[in-house]
Amino acid sequence: MSTFIFGKGKGDDLCLYLVDLLIVFLLTLLVEWLSHTRFFSDDSKENKVRTGLIRTGLHTIRITMSYLVMLSIMSFNVGILFAAIAGNGLGFFIFGSGVLDKKEIVVLYHKPSDLPPLIC
Repeated sequence: MSTFIFGKGKGDDLCLYLVDLLIVFLLTLLVEWLSHTRFFSDDSKENKVRTGLIRTGLHTIRITMSYLVMLSIMSFNVGILFAAIAGNGLGFFIFGSGVLDKKEIVVLYHKPSDLPPLIC
């Protein structure tokens, strides 16, 4: 067990390792939140340039966090991998599955996010 985010310290500091796991978990949770959150309504009469710049900024933040998670997984640390999987799973359950939505109307298609999907 060694710490990943905080560099090459002693390598056996359990507290730093748990903080690393928490950071990766929260990063993946935030990626899922950004992927499934609507910040603007379809009938918004806001300035399109301003809206486009905000969406571009949010997309850049989401992609940056996704790359950071990918790099942390490439450390081949099983704990980091499980933290990322747990964050993605819980994030999708909370923000993407619709289980916790208060609406009772089933919509066959709706635009789930302001940002494009994360597709390779």
